[in-house]
Amino acid sequence: MQNKNTYVPSRFNALSHTEDHGVVLYNSYNGAIVHFSEAEKEAVLSSLKRTGTDHLESEIKQDLYENGFLVSNQVDEKRRAQFLHQSLHRTDVMHLVLLPTEACNFRCTYCYETFPRGKMNPETIRGLKALVKEKATNLSHLNISWFGGEPLLALDVIEELSVSFLAAAKENKIDYSSDLVTNGYFLTKEVLQQLLSWEIRQLMVTIDGIGEIHDNRRHLAGGGKTFDRIIENLQAIKEVEGEYDLTIRVNFDESNLEETSQLIDFLKVNFADDKRFGVLFRPVGRWGGENDDELPVCSQVQSNRKIWEFTNESVVQGMGMATMIAGSLMPTGSVCYAAKPHSLVVGANGQLYKCTISFDEEVNKVGTIDGNGHLELDFDKIAAWTTSGEETDAVCQSCFYRPVCQGNHCPLYRMRTGERPCPYEKRSIKKVLNLIWKNSLQ
Repeated sequence: MQNKNTYVPSRFNALSHTEDHGVVLYNSYNGAIVHFSEAEKEAVLSSLKRTGTDHLESEIKQDLYENGFLVSNQVDEKRRAQFLHQSLHRTDVMHLVLLPTEACNFRCTYCYETFPRGKMNPETIRGLKALVKEKATNLSHLNISWFGGEPLLALDVIEELSVSFLAAAKENKIDYSSDLVTNGYFLTKEVLQQLLSWEIRQLMVTIDGIGEIHDNRRHLAGGGKTFDRIIENLQAIKEVEGEYDLTIRVNFDESNLEETSQLIDFLKVNFADDKRFGVLFRPVGRWGGENDDELPVCSQVQSNRKIWEFTNESVVQGMGMATMIAGSLMPTGSVCYAAKPHSLVVGANGQLYKCTISFDEEVNKVGTIDGNGHLELDFDKIAAWTTSGEETDAVCQSCFYRPVCQGNHCPLYRMRTGERPCPYEKRSIKKVLNLIWKNSLQ
């Protein structure tokens, strides 16, 4: 005899109380984030009791069911999560992180790169064009990330490859997206207009403080200042019409903690009026650079606290938070690109990697691309990056956040330490949900 059907809370739910005395509910399996008012709260909490409910007789219960917060007791949510994991192995998706140059005009105090090469060589450019053209007939989505070095030092390479990729995407009706990380020094109004014409619509620029605070941490290779020019560029690109998303990243450690509130106020005054700009706070880490031993990094406890204190301060001030924070809460949204089988990093000389941090580690050198677009891959090394998460970690398998990060938010961290690489958002999920609600009110 079949068991009676009832409706029980999803194992992937999280809940946060909001300052208007309501609640925000979040489900990591489908990415639903829903706010319920104070008047609705009691009915919501009652419906989410572990004992479940036999009927969806009220509108609240129907809403909870339709958004995945209530599920039938006949549903095997662990199997659902396993099936979601298989989506990472899709063959119709490709993500390439490209280094159009490995040179940089900055010498940031906490940088881990050594800048061994300059601009991408012609053979690698030719090989990338051939690779994308060959794969395009079987792709539904192609995502290109531009990294470096400083990628805008090689704008001609970005143009040549983007034009080729866009043509292949158009010919094969592929969904195409592209993003770029830049120090902002060359991000003029004219350059942004060029980037947008190549469908590069997500950008990240780092600002670590006002004036001298930033300049001491993120200076030119010859020691020159950079803050004024970056701000001048960012103010100018506000005049550019069109759709783009710009994340202002703030890297903090003990040496700029005290000044970060002043920076938040500065950003509010200059950029809060343009909703295309959002802010992201992240702690400086010891990532393998020559200055690692001298870096005044924050403790993990302090880092976790300050990320969300600063974010809350920004939202309260009216400076929106980066869209990537809410995006990271979506199913598979916090899985590192290095853990995805369809993702590769391509160096300026055709060397293939999985990760953009550990360039010099042998396990990260996973192959090469030749001028014909042929990939020579070391699948044993690739497996080390792509199969170290929830497959082998029972704690990850039972976690409410499993569909989002799948135990692989940072495979490098797991390989180096043997510890679980939980995302900042998961560690402080209640604060994050409250901030997403606050941010939505702007």
